[in-house]
Order: sequence, then structure tokens, then C-alpha cells
Amino acid sequence: MVPVHPVVIIIIILAIGVFGFLSWQKDKKRREALRLWAQQRGWRLAPLKIKSMHRDYPALKVFQKGHSRHAKNIIKGEIKGRPVMMMDYRYTVGHGKNRSTHNRGVVVLACDFPTVPLFIRRENPLDRVGEFFGADDIDFESSEFSRKFFVKSADKKWAYDIIHTRTMDYLMKTPSCFTIEFGFGEIAIYQTGWCGIDNYEKALEMAWDLHELIPDYVVRQMKGEGR
Repeated sequence: MVPVHPVVIIIIILAIGVFGFLSWQKDKKRREALRLWAQQRGWRLAPLKIKSMHRDYPALKVFQKGHSRHAKNIIKGEIKGRPVMMMDYRYTVGHGKNRSTHNRGVVVLACDFPTVPLFIRRENPLDRVGEFFGADDIDFESSEFSRKFFVKSADKKWAYDIIHTRTMDYLMKTPSCFTIEFGFGEIAIYQTGWCGIDNYEKALEMAWDLHELIPDYVVRQMKGEGR
């Protein structure tokens, strides 16, 4: 084994230190921007990390992946009386050399009625491979929508009730970076990588619009009214 020159070791240590300091500064600057944005809306940026999202929202797949899961830079507020939460979410997959860390920017809007788990995202080439092996998603009357979106739910009727013609038209115009999930009583919008303020604004708008696009008869059924 060739010995490493002490100067090289010092350079490596300094490089790691500089990188760590710059990352810390970047995170601090971003956190302050989020704090000011939340403050302008009358919302609050929580100071602590939370590790219980997978228990708090058991139906949301985004919170069930990997290990070493936690949320930070959590912003809590309301939109038209409905509680909303935004966060930087991180989880790890694998161990040792096969270890990889994943970041997600997540918005969760609470509904005032029960919902059924539903997963919606843009299709990708791997989905077509899955279809070949029988792992098919839900298809809709609109062939264009079915080609562009991957939709999964154990309750197809719920999926068809929620994703009606107006919802399909709306989703076709939304940013392709977002994944949508309905849990047991919430709508989550998230992206790969942490959200900037602009994407938080877009995700919040999407969550509210999808909430409003749920037909009244579906809401009444889920509340148990008119039975």
C-alpha cells in the first residue's frame, strides 16, 4: 500500500471542511427564506426534526420508504380553514456501499372527510416494462390521460370518482415533477429534491384545486351523509 503524503491528507480534510461549511451556509440561507415566506402568510416554521411521519400518515407511500426517515424545515398553516403542512423529507435506502439518500419536498393538505389511498404520477418507461409483465395501472376513458399518467388504487371506483373529466383536464396541465397521493384523510403533493418557494406555491395550489375538484356527492358519501 502506497503511503499518503501528509499534505494530501491536510488538503482533503480542508476540502471536506469547506464543503461542509458551504452546505451549512446554503441550508441556513434557505431556511431563513422559508421562515420569511411562512411568516408573510401567518404560518410557522417549526425548529425540530420529526421522525414519525410514517406513523402519522400510514397510507402515504412517500413516508413509508427506506430507513433513517425524518422531516425538517416543517411549515404549518392553513388554506381557507384547512390545515396544511410543508416539509423537507429525507430517507435512506440500503446500507454500506449500497446506501443512497433521497430528498423530497412534500406538501400535505388535510381534508375534512375520509379519503381512500390513491397514487398518481406521470408515466415513465419502466411502467411500460411493468405492463408487459402484468403490473398494470388503472386506465381511463381518455387514452391520452392513460398514456401520460400512472394511477394506482385498491378501489377503482374511488379512482374513477375522483379522476373525472375535469380532473383529468386539470392534471394534464400540471407540472410533471409532482407526484400526488391521497391518504386516509389528506392529499399529498411532492417532488424529487426539496422544494423551492415557487414549487411550494405550485404544490399548494395543486393540493387545494384537487380538493375542490372532488365531487360533492363523493364528499357526502365519505362523510356518511344521506345514507
